[in-house]
Amino acid sequence: MKAGFSRREFLTATSAAAALSAAPAWAVAGAPVRFGYAAITWGDAVPQALDDIAAVGFPGVQLRNNVLKQMDPAKLKDTLAAHKLTFVALSSGDVALDKPADEQIAEHTAHAKYIREAGGLYMQILDAGKPWPRSTTPDECVRLGKLLTELGKRVTDAGIQLGYHNHLNTISEKPEHLAIVLENADPRYVKLELDVAHSYAGGGDPVKQIAEYHDRLLFLHLKDVVPHASSAPGRYPFQWVELGQGKVDLQGVFVALKKVNFGGWAVAELDSVPVPGRTPKQSAQMNYDYIRKAGYKI
Repeated sequence: MKAGFSRREFLTATSAAAALSAAPAWAVAGAPVRFGYAAITWGDAVPQALDDIAAVGFPGVQLRNNVLKQMDPAKLKDTLAAHKLTFVALSSGDVALDKPADEQIAEHTAHAKYIREAGGLYMQILDAGKPWPRSTTPDECVRLGKLLTELGKRVTDAGIQLGYHNHLNTISEKPEHLAIVLENADPRYVKLELDVAHSYAGGGDPVKQIAEYHDRLLFLHLKDVVPHASSAPGRYPFQWVELGQGKVDLQGVFVALKKVNFGGWAVAELDSVPVPGRTPKQSAQMNYDYIRKAGYKI
């Protein structure tokens, strides 16, 4: 027994390892998915998020554009290297159809250069939200696809791949609208970042969408959600929860990823901690344990 390691600690660690190794029948061990974690749960506390995400054991991280005001790309690159974290993606913000395209493209292209200089891989983009439930026309879907194509060209020129994020309150809230957006966006420049919980909450089936869009799937958000009675006007009646605590068919998602031999990044995300007194790190640990129980080696 290792010096300084008590018998109680040894038995606790052994029991935990045994619990993780007892994978359920739906486990999909061997699937080549790589897992990251989104820093959104920590708000503006980016350094703490990096400490906690690395400590839990995730090898990758997705950051929001608030990091641009906190660290220059060189500092971020060094900090991530010290934590042994891959910079999977930056949530760059959104684009809007009622704003000048050139200004928006310039802003996000600058973000793409930041990602490249910091050693990152992908840029996440979504479109500007409206009060829930969102009313969308096919023309808006077509126009968004074309705008994303123009942005994607510039982002690609900067050496970064663009992933469009399906999201409640946006044009892609419903699966039929997401389909039109992607049909009108050049697949060379615009990939899909599929969020499985936003898909479910918007009336979609993420398992079917993985099969449908597998050749366009850049990376995923692994996320869970439950219906929630919201009294606030214009707010969608859902609450984000830790993996396995909600209604998303995550078991089916893992199986679908294996069927299409997806070998990219899946980023676990939780917008905010749903239980008072629980910390972002504790929620991250719950998500880590769920993924491990599914049979994955993170």
